[in-house]
Amino acid sequence: MLLTLAWGSLFFPGLFALCNWTLRRSRPEWTNSDCLMISTRLVSSVQAVLATGSGIVIIRSCSDVVNGRGCGETLGTSLSAASSQQN
Repeated sequence: MLLTLAWGSLFFPGLFALCNWTLRRSRPEWTNSDCLMISTRLVSSVQAVLATGSGIVIIRSCSDVVNGRGCGETLGTSLSAASSQQN
């Protein structure tokens, strides 16, 4: 989990910087504000596509999305499991 966080912390700012640098080089007539706006929208679009893709993978891997439990979840860490044990 921490490795994923570290990669995301490097990937998205890096993508933003790369896009901003590329736009400034390829379109010198655009203002700084234009390049920043396009770079921000591109990074947001990439993040939305990746989030949608991960959601699709999760939905397709679970037979019961609402009541299904994750593979890494243990009985002791689940709040619903703890409440069902008390009843």
